[in-house]
Formats: sequence, structure tokens, C-alpha cells
Amino acid sequence: MFEVLVYMFENYFEADIHPDHDTLSKELFAAGFDQDDINGAFDWFSALETMSAKTGEQVTGFGVGLRVYSDIEIKKLSSESLSFMMFLEQAKVLSPAQRELVIDRAMALPQTEIGIDETRWIVLMALWNQDKASDYLFVEDAMFSDNRPTLH
Repeated sequence: MFEVLVYMFENYFEADIHPDHDTLSKELFAAGFDQDDINGAFDWFSALETMSAKTGEQVTGFGVGLRVYSDIEIKKLSSESLSFMMFLEQAKVLSPAQRELVIDRAMALPQTEIGIDETRWIVLMALWNQDKASDYLFVEDAMFSDNRPTLH
């Protein structure tokens, strides 16, 4: 299902192309994706949009509270993913509400473990949905680019 989400994001949503549900479903099926994965991706993305609208109202507050992860979250989210989200929150790229959105969407994926690559995509999709992706893309580029900037 995650591959369908990435494909949808790269080929449609990032380019601001929003075909209707049936057309998109047929195109995804023709691209070789399983219908169950397509339906799961639609449900996942629909929940992201709904939650993003609610979270978008809370984006301005950056708290100093401590997030304690449940055993289920620790088991599913890789330590790299947890560290990455903490870094983004400390860099004020993610608000606590956005972090919770990312965690919720990561936990909703069917994989048994969510690694750093999946987390990076989820963060990008969540922030893109709120028109907040530019700060993230700058940080992402600085951290993961082969041509890292020289710090003076």
C-alpha cells in the first residue's frame, strides 16, 4: 500500500493533478497496483486530508512538552524515525500536532516496521497537504543531499 501512496504523491498530488476517484483507481490498477492496496491508499490519504485540516489549525504552537511513546509505537517506528521526528520538531519544522499526525499515519500503515524512508515520505505528504513543505524540503535537502552545504 505504501508504494501506491508514494506513486500517487509523485505522479498526481505533487503536480497538483487531482483526478476523480474512479479515474485514479483505474490508472493505478493499470500501473500494476493491487486493488486492495489502491483502496487502502485512498482510505489512508483521505484520513490524512481530514486530519491535516484539523491539525492545520494547531500548527502555530511549538510546545516544550515531552512525548512518551507507547510500546506499540516503539515497536513499529524505527529508532531512526523517532529521532528524525524529534529533530524536525526541535528545528520547528514539525509542530507537536503535526508530529502526532505523522505518527498516526505511520501507525495506520500495514507494515510491521516503519523505517526512516517511510517516515520521510509521510512527513513530506503531511506537510505538503498543509502547504508547509518548503521548510521540510530545505532541511531534507541539507541532511540527505550528496552535496551538503558547507557550514561556516
